[in-house]
Amino acid sequence: MKGLSHEVRHKGGVFYVQTQDMGNDAGYVESLIYKGGTLITSRKSYYYSLLGSADLPERVAQLLREQHRSVIRDIEIGRFNYTLTSSEKEGGG
Repeated sequence: MKGLSHEVRHKGGVFYVQTQDMGNDAGYVESLIYKGGTLITSRKSYYYSLLGSADLPERVAQLLREQHRSVIRDIEIGRFNYTLTSSEKEGGG
């Protein structure tokens, strides 16, 4: 698994979440959160401590899925509502 991407609708806003493994040399999974084509923020989880594990691919894939779900939950609970316009906050477009 190299990455996941989802469009997330919250209130009247549309967010796009892209999470990917940046590779063993970088040693982290990164999620990018966009709204309206603009990067709002990013989140990184480092996995240096997992390097050398026999089950590294599975563990990185699990980390990637968990981080991706966590970002989506943050959108759904309103953590990025500060990016919404007035009409989006009311549930419109």
